[in-house]
Amino acid sequence: MTSPDARAALSLLDRCSQGFMVSQVLFAACELGVFDLLAEAPEPLDAATVARRLGTSSRGTELLLDTCVSLKLLQVQMTSGKALYENTELSNTYLVRSSPRSQSNMMLYMARTTYLCWAHLAQAVREGKNQYVKAFGVPSEQLFTAIYRSEGERLLFMRGLQDIWSVHGRSVLAAFDLSPFPRVCDLGGCSGALAKECVSLYPGCRVTVFDIPAVIQAAKAHFLVAGEERISFQEGDFFEDPLPEADLYVLARVLHDWTDDRCSYLLARIHRACPPGGGVLVIESLLDADGRGPLTTQLYSLNMLVQTEGRERTPAQYRALLAAAGFRDVLCQRTGGTYDAVLARK
Repeated sequence: MTSPDARAALSLLDRCSQGFMVSQVLFAACELGVFDLLAEAPEPLDAATVARRLGTSSRGTELLLDTCVSLKLLQVQMTSGKALYENTELSNTYLVRSSPRSQSNMMLYMARTTYLCWAHLAQAVREGKNQYVKAFGVPSEQLFTAIYRSEGERLLFMRGLQDIWSVHGRSVLAAFDLSPFPRVCDLGGCSGALAKECVSLYPGCRVTVFDIPAVIQAAKAHFLVAGEERISFQEGDFFEDPLPEADLYVLARVLHDWTDDRCSYLLARIHRACPPGGGVLVIESLLDADGRGPLTTQLYSLNMLVQTEGRERTPAQYRALLAAAGFRDVLCQRTGGTYDAVLARK
């Protein structure tokens, strides 16, 4: 007979080995539009109706819906022997595309890009480099040429970042009082999603979003909203081109893309551009001091292995990088969420 300890160990092993199946259930439901359909329906729907409206098989749809119930993504009620499905509060908030806090675009990006790179994790560990060549046949010597390998992929990535900052943006920008910095430059600011949160939280600031030309052009074409006079966009490469004048430079999910050498080079450029009393705000998911947690951040660090040149870092590692570039008074603030903040001054 199997002992209780052995059963617990096997249960843990099962959960770990089946994790990829769970993620695929979530990704498939998002891609098929399950949560959107149920959100728009005036009443709960049975599996046959969901299948008919989505154009999916009745058998596959029922299996997917029931698994979503087990994952607490859907809820079910029995009426006259028929199962009727509807969204949970979690799904209505984070998985319905029309929700202001929706994460559906990031789910689609992870399904179509991140997941395929992770199929080559063992090879990434062997080689110590990202897996765009094996996953997509795209050389990755120019990192963001690989990440933005098509216009559709670039837009999906930008929409995914919109999703992230709609949930986490305010907390990371409120981790420190940034009101003393009236001129802010968001380096690698993508669509301007974090900039929007910044001008909303700090009415006295103006934000320049600085990113490569293709991204800025896409931001202007697809993401600009009327009434954002305090946000401007400027094209450039932060490794090569002159940086906009600013009192505070923001690096949000930027340093984790790059090696220590590249990070040091970028931070030194920012220090030269920064006025006395100015600063840099680094927004990243911080590892524990020993690097062995939190689990989410460890997984993100492995993701940097399979998708970029970089890694997630501990507060001490960011302090060292910032101090070597000439910054002082380095402060780290955990937000209690996925992303944390590090503020340093010149």
